[in-house]
Amino acid sequence: MRRPLEDITVVAVEQAVAAPFASRQLADLGARVIKIERPGGGDFARRYDQTVHGESSYFVWLNRGKESVELDVKDPADRRVLDAMIARADVFVQNLVPGAAERLGLDAETLRAARPELIHCSISGYGPDGPYRSKKAYDLLLQCETGLVMSTGTPEVPAKAGFSIADIATGMYAYSGILTALYDRARTGVGASLHVAMIDALGEWMSQPAYFSRYGDEPPRRTAAKHPSISPYGPFRTADGTVFLGIQNEREWTALCDVVLKRTDLIEDPRFATNTDRVTHDGELTVLLEQVFAAFGTDEVIELLEQAGIANARLRTPAEFTEHPQLAARDRWRPVDTPGGVMQAMLPPVVGGWEPAMGAVPRLGEHTAALRAEFASVEHVSKESPA
Repeated sequence: MRRPLEDITVVAVEQAVAAPFASRQLADLGARVIKIERPGGGDFARRYDQTVHGESSYFVWLNRGKESVELDVKDPADRRVLDAMIARADVFVQNLVPGAAERLGLDAETLRAARPELIHCSISGYGPDGPYRSKKAYDLLLQCETGLVMSTGTPEVPAKAGFSIADIATGMYAYSGILTALYDRARTGVGASLHVAMIDALGEWMSQPAYFSRYGDEPPRRTAAKHPSISPYGPFRTADGTVFLGIQNEREWTALCDVVLKRTDLIEDPRFATNTDRVTHDGELTVLLEQVFAAFGTDEVIELLEQAGIANARLRTPAEFTEHPQLAARDRWRPVDTPGGVMQAMLPPVVGGWEPAMGAVPRLGEHTAALRAEFASVEHVSKESPA
């Protein structure tokens, strides 16, 4: 089956989450992704945990469909192999510690001087300039620096997001930036020097609470699982559990009062007349809703909400999500080989006219011998060929 990027080669000097997330999506679209790993240890995300058939849940998520080669980029012989790979690459991705790419001659200026058509993508915590340019950056630390932690949690205790949101935001912008550069190169023949900083990527996602705080009269409210500026929107107890619902406009508020609560008097109640009023009196409104829901099980409340056209959701665990009936009905899982056995992996979100590659997760150095042979041969030929 033809895939959109099947003629694209990506060389990635990468580790952890942000860069591997970007390059894995390129692999899913058919690109050949060669992952450079440190001899003996490899990407340190391989050792974050051992929960998926003995492999790291992070690593199997981020690295399917790639070829793993162990190279010491400071060793002259290994560096020649890397240089031969880069000489044939369309895309080079790196998220080394600040300053390392420049010291190793793997920066955009150096590599694109020889090959202007190369698309070079660097990922960093804080960008190439400014007082924080050399500062190490990890996901939680960027959540702190961008205000996310102070926008999440309860009024008493701020909290981090439950997943690597800064890394994922950064990886997504790197991915979309690379695709944009490939499209532009197809028209102009010229590559690009891309730089994606985690503080910029997560900062973009934090724009609404940042604007609310800077231009409003108060900082963002930490409201646990409730929405900070829309009401009712969040969790409500039922007779046997919890249901989430969200009201987005006055038409839905009227339907909730009429069909679900059977309290049409609340529609014009001055405490709840507008969304701003409902946010102000959210505590009172929560009591009213839970008094009604206490007579019903979660399934019954969801049925009432569906009848009224009110958006709702069940509170599921991550494990329960993997058994979600909607994903099963839409055939959204595929088997993927890992070094320890077969796992079920979710298809990428974008549905197109092609089946994503969903290749195997590589063992550390699994392709080292083959890649050394392939690119040592390329290097030899290029040296013997006339200018």
